[in-house]
Amino acid sequence: MTTTALPAATPRRAFVPTLNKQCWGFMIGSTFFAVGSAPGLADVLGTAGSNILFFIGAWFFTGAGLIQLFLSGAVSVPVSYAPGRMVRAEWLTAATQSFGTLLFNVSTTAALYAKTVSAEEKFVWNPDAGGSVAFLISGAVGFIAYAHTARHWDVRRKEWWSVMINFIGCVAFGFSAVGAYILPGGDVVNGTVASVGTFIGAICFFLTSLIVLPLWTRRRGADVRA
Repeated sequence: MTTTALPAATPRRAFVPTLNKQCWGFMIGSTFFAVGSAPGLADVLGTAGSNILFFIGAWFFTGAGLIQLFLSGAVSVPVSYAPGRMVRAEWLTAATQSFGTLLFNVSTTAALYAKTVSAEEKFVWNPDAGGSVAFLISGAVGFIAYAHTARHWDVRRKEWWSVMINFIGCVAFGFSAVGAYILPGGDVVNGTVASVGTFIGAICFFLTSLIVLPLWTRRRGADVRA
């Protein structure tokens, strides 16, 4: 009976949310965004090529964001003051970031089909800006929450580096959205700011996940013991 139960349980493990899967999802998604916006390389790929990479990367972001939300735990905790419960910062950070990834899905999908200035503004830039704002809120909440529980400046802790680099990435995505604002004539405010902001943000999100990647942590521990 034991031998017949094991094969049936094994495939289900692929659908179990874990920190390892969350980190890899963000890292893979960030790689697609970084390649699509990399200075010089973005010119070679062209707008169409970059948009396809952003479209693919956004789906990895969304999957990782949902895993992060699932792992964030309960929405609220009881407190001794009114109204008696408080939304947990960890859940709020994950929820706002996950919502932002969904908006990026809308934006990157619309970018593949939008042909008019009006469509680009409504279905590409608007959700992109909304996603960037959601990321900013997520990064700010995470930063404030960490500052309440630990020292503001502690370079010895990987959690500090993760929070700081993630916040920088969220700010970079915000600048990217500003640079990508579509003018009435169809041009963007500043294409360089849009591309560089996306590239820096993607690199930051990659590093944020790499720092807390369980597999990476275990390997470093093994190297130290060796």
